[in-house]
Amino acid sequence: MAANLYVSPMRTRFIENLVPHYPVTKMAALKDFLKADDIQKALEAVKAEGTFDHKKFFALVGLKAMTPDNVKKVFQAIDADESGFIEEEELKFVLKSFAEDGRDLTDAETKAFLNAADKDGDGKIGIDEFEVLVHEV
Repeated sequence: MAANLYVSPMRTRFIENLVPHYPVTKMAALKDFLKADDIQKALEAVKAEGTFDHKKFFALVGLKAMTPDNVKKVFQAIDADESGFIEEEELKFVLKSFAEDGRDLTDAETKAFLNAADKDGDGKIGIDEFEVLVHEV
């Protein structure tokens, strides 16, 4: 199933009500950098609860192959509240930032993702931490 590239105004309001901290325009921005087929394959790979692995997801969605500058642009699209950080609350909905049918991460997946990225221990992921995490081996 291919990801829908058009998001109607009605669907925009629905998604913003479903995930109030995630503007749909940011979801559309991700599609400027990533292929719809790659997004769908990555989401399928982590569809079941407890299966999210950031390294596998980043590779499947095409982030690992991106330049650091483009990874930072993706970070800005994921940063729903535009704080300059991805906080734990935003991480829970990170898959929805790639496609509206993305599932929520479990609490355990969210904490594991945060722990893997948060190198300075401030409880959130900065743009440089995200870029390092994406390109980790």
